[in-house]
Amino acid sequence: MERQRVAVLGTGKIGEAIVSGVLRAGTPVGDVLVTTRRPERAKELHDRYGVEAVSNAEAVERADTLILTPKPQDMAALLAELAPVDGIADRLVISGAAGVTTANIERRLPAGTAVVRVMCNTPVLVDEGMSVISAGAHAAEEHLARTEAIFSPVGKTMRVPEAQQDAATALSGSGPAYFFFLVEAMTDAGILLGLPRAAAHDLIVQAAVGASAMLRDSGEHPVKLREAVTSPAGTTISAVRELEVHGVRAALIAAIEAARDRSRELAGD
Repeated sequence: MERQRVAVLGTGKIGEAIVSGVLRAGTPVGDVLVTTRRPERAKELHDRYGVEAVSNAEAVERADTLILTPKPQDMAALLAELAPVDGIADRLVISGAAGVTTANIERRLPAGTAVVRVMCNTPVLVDEGMSVISAGAHAAEEHLARTEAIFSPVGKTMRVPEAQQDAATALSGSGPAYFFFLVEAMTDAGILLGLPRAAAHDLIVQAAVGASAMLRDSGEHPVKLREAVTSPAGTTISAVRELEVHGVRAALIAAIEAARDRSRELAGD
């Protein structure tokens, strides 16, 4: 793939993770630009990575690919600033804002602008993220391939039709929070059972890491893996019974549906 210059606009935590991943993938530091609202943040990114901080207009003029990582409520203002800049229609625009559709972005930019929507989750910060990619009306295979090349250094990528993005956001974008919530509850259980907090935390985190690796590497269905731990009349089946009695499965499904619905609401906003 030919050399491309990338600009990350609105470089918060996720934007910084993308910058770090792009550099680790071998992109020369001179080919990575950032934009920020605060001068001290620009200096911080330059000191940490050597990247140049520029204005949003200069990012359009100098970069081939623009990665927009503002908060959803700030996207309209950013697009209004970018739309009049010469050359924007020739750039690949990648949006990382939750709930903002490619059609919404395309309406605010010159006709024919290639837009790709990406939902990545916070484990991109440790190179274990999931980036879900959808093409806009004018995005071709080359644009999707370029997007995958940018995001694959910080985890896995998956292409889905944009109609599935709200579901992917609910499962993957919000997914880490569900696991953190469960770890928090399990830590409290460990303390209730008499373990020190640090010991309970370490036990649960390693169980989660090991279970995740088994799910990823074994290829086995999660039911089969669970049954391997569940002995007749044993401790695990007693715990599973309580989870079912208290409706944990139904609560998780309802929670993920609620996240999906909120993603749709954000798109409407």
